[in-house]
Amino acid sequence: MPSNESASAYSDVSTLRIDVAAGVATVTIANPPLNLLDAKLMTDLDRFAARVVDDPAVRVIVLQSADPDFFVPHGDMNFVDDPSSFANLEVGENQDQRLNPMQRLFERLRKLPQVTIGMLRGRARGGGAELLQALDMRFASLERGYLAQMEAPTGIIPGAGGTVYLPRLVGRARAMEIVLGADLFDAATAERYGWINRAIPDAKLDHFVDRLARNIAALPPGIIPAAKAAMDANFGDPLDALLEQNRLLGETFSQPAAADLTRKALKAGAQTRNGERNLEAILHDR
Repeated sequence: MPSNESASAYSDVSTLRIDVAAGVATVTIANPPLNLLDAKLMTDLDRFAARVVDDPAVRVIVLQSADPDFFVPHGDMNFVDDPSSFANLEVGENQDQRLNPMQRLFERLRKLPQVTIGMLRGRARGGGAELLQALDMRFASLERGYLAQMEAPTGIIPGAGGTVYLPRLVGRARAMEIVLGADLFDAATAERYGWINRAIPDAKLDHFVDRLARNIAALPPGIIPAAKAAMDANFGDPLDALLEQNRLLGETFSQPAAADLTRKALKAGAQTRNGERNLEAILHDR
């Protein structure tokens, strides 16, 4: 698939806007009203990943949001009332089917041969934060970037890689704080913890990421896969940890508290625009 014509190959992913130029695919998440990680967005991300893996025109992928307030606020809480609709999602076709659909999707993204870069503006919680953790690099707006693993107050643990990818980035102790404290982290703190590569002044973020992406895309053939493989050799395959995460997620999700607390959060304003701006107060009932 040639360069800019490559974008037309992804024209049926309605929640994503895709532009391909100079070896860089810029993928903009546009799933109003909140960019929730719902069935449609998960399916579109999976469809994009399945195609881009063999696209020679794309060497770097930059993932960003069309919504200045929300990157991906979290997974769709309405799955709590129809868990089978989540379990039966057909995503991550070539991944281990013992994993849950969100795990399979993020593993597909993590294993892409291209370099993947997340550009964070707004809030990324839960599955949105885990989506970023599955990428190779993360850069955030200093003034407008926020991260959280907000699952614990809803009666579950992070179930899409957060207990697996996150400790590799920040260490066990800080991951425990993030997961069990369930607070909203600003970009400066996230940078200090190692959750993101850098927190960059908002006015400079686009230029920085664009320059980095184009420089990487212009590297000689073979450098990108060699660098990724050499660095990944330092870490074991996360499959066993993801399977254990999925088992423990199932245990916590099956408890009455998970459904009760999630419905309580929805009733209090979760998954509304105003409620999502202050979701931590809702979840901690402050």
